[in-house]
Amino acid sequence: MKLKSVTLHQVSIPLVAPFETSFMRETEKDCYLVEAVFDTPQGEITGWGESVAMISPLYSAEYVAAGIDVTRRWLAPLLFDVDDLSAETVAWHLRHVIGHPMAKSALEMAVIEAQLKMHNQSFKDYLGGVVDSVPSGVSVGIQDSVEETVKVIGGYLEEGYARIKLKIKPGKDIAPVAAVRKAFGDDFGFQVDANAAYTLVDAAHLRRLDEYGLLLIEQPLGEADIRQHAELAKLMDTPMCLDESIVSAEAAADAIMLGATSVINIKPGRVGGFIEAKKIHDLAVAHGVAVWHGGMVETGLGRAANAALASLPGFSLPGDISGSNRFFHEDITEEIVMYDGKVDVPTGVGFGVSIDPEKLERFRTDSLEILPGQ
Repeated sequence: MKLKSVTLHQVSIPLVAPFETSFMRETEKDCYLVEAVFDTPQGEITGWGESVAMISPLYSAEYVAAGIDVTRRWLAPLLFDVDDLSAETVAWHLRHVIGHPMAKSALEMAVIEAQLKMHNQSFKDYLGGVVDSVPSGVSVGIQDSVEETVKVIGGYLEEGYARIKLKIKPGKDIAPVAAVRKAFGDDFGFQVDANAAYTLVDAAHLRRLDEYGLLLIEQPLGEADIRQHAELAKLMDTPMCLDESIVSAEAAADAIMLGATSVINIKPGRVGGFIEAKKIHDLAVAHGVAVWHGGMVETGLGRAANAALASLPGFSLPGDISGSNRFFHEDITEEIVMYDGKVDVPTGVGFGVSIDPEKLERFRTDSLEILPGQ
């Protein structure tokens, strides 16, 4: 395949309700989509990708405007120079650009989809997925009160979600967790996510979470604190899960060998793409470490691709692959539907969903076409 053009579509999609974590509060999904056109032996083929970078550099160093800039100035030009581009070589061609895994992942995604279309193949079959549906968990943001937390989680349990993840931060942690367990008991999967809001000094406080039978505690300490997570893991009964710290297969190997994690949250955008994400899955399986698929409030495009990755055999815990209506009144693709606590893995060619042109036009705030030689 030969990359012919790249168009970046910046979109802003209103959320059903505000989504608050330890570091920010979102009311819209602001991201950009990659529309890449390729010359192939079968003719011109278009592949789509989605950047999971946020509007502000608070979850990671990346953010939407920077992703667009580095793609325009550095990443797309490198791929334009490749005569026979494949999904498996995107990361290698972009290796000299330091960082920017989310921008690289978005481009890799578009290459993957075009390659799948060229071979008339689904993403699930390309990856080697083994199930037709995946258990659907839901991520619940920090609420204004303990009472509101209980109410919101009760609603998701009634909808049938297979697992609840609650965002926490200092001052909004023990009380809401205790209230949820008191209200609904121990017969559902429950975990918490701190998004690096604590330090090792908080170990005694975090140990209080051991009383509530949580599936795991996700990324309680800083992104660089792999050694500190290993120390905290020795002090807590609740399984330690890493998210922001796992930026590559190498980082995953280090964390496993240091005893810093017994569970890994895999997010393709965070690690540079789906190819690298599969390597982390394979590594974790080889070492007996559980993995589950995280979410970044993706549109239906990213959500469909995530479901395919989560169909691999190592994903033994429910992930954050919820239905579209969890976040959006309207998705930009066909609706991803959660039913009976699960989401079907798309089986159509490519990612199995398509961008709706009318909705793209409605939600688009800006676009940029990038051509060779610009």
